Amino acid sequence: MKTHDQTVTAQFDPKSQGYLTSAVHAAGPDLQQAALLVLQLPARDAMLDVGCGPGHLSFALAPHFRHVVATDLSPSMLVTARAAAVQRALPQIQVQQAAAQTLPFPDAHFDLVASRYSAHHWHDVAAALQEMRRVVRPGGMLLMIDLLGDESPLVDTHLQAIELLRDPSHVRNYSPSQWRRLLQIAGFQLQQDFFWPTRLEFGSWVERMRTPPDSVTVIRNLLAGASAEVRAGLSVESDGSFVPRTGLFWAQPVV
Repeated sequence: MKTHDQTVTAQFDPKSQGYLTSAVHAAGPDLQQAALLVLQLPARDAMLDVGCGPGHLSFALAPHFRHVVATDLSPSMLVTARAAAVQRALPQIQVQQAAAQTLPFPDAHFDLVASRYSAHHWHDVAAALQEMRRVVRPGGMLLMIDLLGDESPLVDTHLQAIELLRDPSHVRNYSPSQWRRLLQIAGFQLQQDFFWPTRLEFGSWVERMRTPPDSVTVIRNLLAGASAEVRAGLSVESDGSFVPRTGLFWAQPVV
């Protein structure tokens, strides 16, 4: 029987190119906002990108740093990220395989510790945040970006269900209130947060993860039979496309 980390790796290793070219992942207002926020840092020597995937966050922020380490569980994602970094002339990006909850770096090592669209796959977000707190330098910052859960239990149950049906490595999309609590417990003080609607076109959403046809049918049936409150909360469209939110959390380690 696979561990969760093995499930994550198995899910994403064959799909690195799809995520590199995914419009949802390759661009977005969150990347623009992140690039503005890092300009506030008093020092920009080293950055850590946790769960980097094909590298989009590292690509967006690397021009502001002397050194970037991009980590992921998936060897294929790391190969893709490294090749894309070379193609983009970003030699400061290095890749390293690592799990979010066991980061192989010294204490107080990075000016920025960041993650984008990865935390909903982590089986222990609390432990990962504690590790991120450990490796960030005094005066440094944490940047977390992810699709959000919904504050409404009714809407959130449907969102988590379709996410899991699409992708067995999914754990949970956390709501804004859950993120604020997790950050506080891990020793961070939230400075700013931002939220954007993120439309997920149904066909490309399931194709990107190569969701089996039987599971796609179940997802469609679940959305079609959802209540008016759920359909409104997720802005469900006639073809099954829907619109959750992306959240960005900019937090400072508490001294």
